[in-house]
Amino acid sequence: MRVPLSWLREYVDLPATETGRDVQAKLISAGLEVETVEQLGADLKGPLVVGQVLTIEELEGFKKPIRFCTVDVGRANGTGEPQEIVCGARNFQVGDKVVVVLPGATLPGGFSIAARKTYGKVSHGMICSSDELGMGDDGNHGIIVLPPETEVGKDAIELLELVDEVLDIAVTANRGDCLSIRGVARETAIAYGLPLRDPALLDVPAPNAYGYPVQVADPAGCDRFTARTVTGLSPEARSPIWLQRRLQKVGMRPISLAVDVTNYVMMELGQPLHAYDRTLVQGTIGVRRAEEGEKLVTLDGVERTLHAEDLVITDERGPIGLAGVMGGANTEIADHEVTEDGVNGTTDVVIEAAHFNAVSIARTARRHKLSSEASRRFERGVDPQAAAAAAQRTVDLLVLLAGGTAEAGVTEIIAPSAPHTITVPADHPDKVAGVVYGRETVVRRLQEIGCDVYGQDELIVTVPSWRPDLAEANDLAEEVIRLEGYENLPSTLPKLPSGRGLTHRQRLHRRVGRALAGAGYVEAPNYPFVAEQVFDQLGLAADDPARRVVKLANPLNDEEPALRTTLLPGLLGALRRNDGRGSHDLALFETGLVFLPREEPRAAGHLPVDRRPTAEEITGLNAALPEQPRHVAVVLAGAREQAGWWGKGRPADWADAVEAARAVAREAGADLIVRKGQYGPWHPGRCAELAVVADGTERVVGHAGELHPRVLKALGLPERTCAMELDLDAVEAVGDGAPQAPGISTFPVATQDVALVVDKPVPAAEVEAALREGAGELLEAIRLFDVYENAEQLGDGRKSLAYALRFRAADRTLTVDEASAARDAAVALAGERTGAVLRG
Repeated sequence: MRVPLSWLREYVDLPATETGRDVQAKLISAGLEVETVEQLGADLKGPLVVGQVLTIEELEGFKKPIRFCTVDVGRANGTGEPQEIVCGARNFQVGDKVVVVLPGATLPGGFSIAARKTYGKVSHGMICSSDELGMGDDGNHGIIVLPPETEVGKDAIELLELVDEVLDIAVTANRGDCLSIRGVARETAIAYGLPLRDPALLDVPAPNAYGYPVQVADPAGCDRFTARTVTGLSPEARSPIWLQRRLQKVGMRPISLAVDVTNYVMMELGQPLHAYDRTLVQGTIGVRRAEEGEKLVTLDGVERTLHAEDLVITDERGPIGLAGVMGGANTEIADHEVTEDGVNGTTDVVIEAAHFNAVSIARTARRHKLSSEASRRFERGVDPQAAAAAAQRTVDLLVLLAGGTAEAGVTEIIAPSAPHTITVPADHPDKVAGVVYGRETVVRRLQEIGCDVYGQDELIVTVPSWRPDLAEANDLAEEVIRLEGYENLPSTLPKLPSGRGLTHRQRLHRRVGRALAGAGYVEAPNYPFVAEQVFDQLGLAADDPARRVVKLANPLNDEEPALRTTLLPGLLGALRRNDGRGSHDLALFETGLVFLPREEPRAAGHLPVDRRPTAEEITGLNAALPEQPRHVAVVLAGAREQAGWWGKGRPADWADAVEAARAVAREAGADLIVRKGQYGPWHPGRCAELAVVADGTERVVGHAGELHPRVLKALGLPERTCAMELDLDAVEAVGDGAPQAPGISTFPVATQDVALVVDKPVPAAEVEAALREGAGELLEAIRLFDVYENAEQLGDGRKSLAYALRFRAADRTLTVDEASAARDAAVALAGERTGAVLRG
């Protein structure tokens, strides 16, 4: 919410010496998040005056139209003579009043103005557009043309209110009242201890039977509807400069008088309004739920298919507006148009000021992806009792500025409701804050925000209509605390019990992170939200358990409404973004939770806030939550080892992803089984299945390898991208978490190399497992150091696997015969299980 300080001063008598920065500090102390204070016109220096165009000469021979103008600027130039100015704009003519900047002035951005020769003429200044003056968008994208009655030679800086300060406030979802000048002025008045001139305190005529006919069929969706009619508006009437400038300062573009007035009142009072061209409305105005599949063309020109839950405004033809979001094009206010018959445009309007259900409007806006200034306010809460005042304010301005006549008829439909009342102990804020405020302070602060307060030890508080967020006693306590100043709360650091330190699980997670970082990976944490179509892009089967997701009731992003069941979508997205920005050699990792829905969903109960929850309550809450195992994943692309004077380097491949899994298992002290596998996004011929043995049963805990080309194409990833994902909790459960120091032996090692020939489909992991088991306890380590394929020497469909076997005994030096016997036993078992034979 942008709040001009000059507008704020109309409702609060701030000291003349108070700057925007001072007000910012006060409002921040009161709990409002004032992000910036924009200094409008800070580097602007005159002379900047009103001029009248006397002559226009079209210059020929240039690539674009150029005009040489003489402009009367009165005595502002010191001589009274017409000012000669070269200008390329074409939206003004002789006799128009324009804004002229004279030599010696400085425009926003430090642009100094001086007489200079251009296009064969000397230009003594500039005729200005709104962009050049830093005024914002006025919709014309050309020279500012002022009303004919504007005085020549008048100071344009003062006329256009170019010097001001604008507070930019980030309004939280619960403070819809602060999406208005009225709401921010109320907070400012409280912060300074000054009275507020409430702009909503207007004399409003009582409803009668002569107003425009309105029928509300859904009181739950629309509990208040006010309609007023103004006739005889002048089609030639334009928004005055002061109104246009205030709209520009709050970030809105002036459009036409009727629309500008409704936008102005919305920003002033926080009540969204809509004006219908009365001649285009047919019959009674109605409020109802849409029929499934109904069509409506909104003011943005888009035809929208309506949902049965959408609240719509109708006439006898059907929908004429999406309630609380955007009006329909079929009743749009027509701007003035000059024809042979004169000036045409809307002369009679029906003004709507209504109050709609916040949840309904929020869902409609998201359903149609149509966020508007009106929907933003209704979603956060609008003062229902401000509707009549907002309609009256709109009527007054239209009568004043467009010469209209307010009809005597007043329509006001109100669904019966009682004010919200909260009973709260007078010392409740004291208990919440740990500070003794006392009853008088509590009552005074609640009354300042508009509450009616009765009672002594037990207060009965009636919440003001503009604060729907005050629902319970703790909300009232928060109001007292924030107005007394969060900075005045005592700060007491908790005393932690000594000697506990990190848990075993936390230590493991840190070791895994350090191990992967040491191997060249960069940690890239991601948001845990995914779109369900990502599972199609990953090539998961229709019945894959990973497709069962937990969906959020109110997602931050409608395109990603589900919680992740795998870490790969986020990591692969990070890899794609970095690759697209020029970083092609990538190795990323993440450890994080995934969310797996339980077979039988349960609703979570509400935990108490006035006491510590019991163990049974916490257990019940946990039982309703999805399972949340921690996974670890890596993704790689590009070069794994860079080329240089030391060598050619090499690209990342599937073996690097497998090695990352082994590194994780080593940190957990777990034995990882690596074998050929096939799953989802991985290439079927370059995928390793990762398993552990838990309670005597093998359990698959992940996969590693090169991703399938179809997945790479669907996700826009680099060629030969590799990935690994592992269930870290499952690996931790089977591992020995005790730190393992390296074994140091005083006896020498005996090394034996064997080269075994096997069929190509036989995985090297199976051969290695057989060698390890056959060699027995004397085998200290085994390493595959060569893979050789040659049809002439080995035969078709055969390959050679060369292993280095290290043997060592803990209590003696091994003899050659002992090492050879262990090697032969290993080869024999490998031959029995895999068909391996010694090469040569």
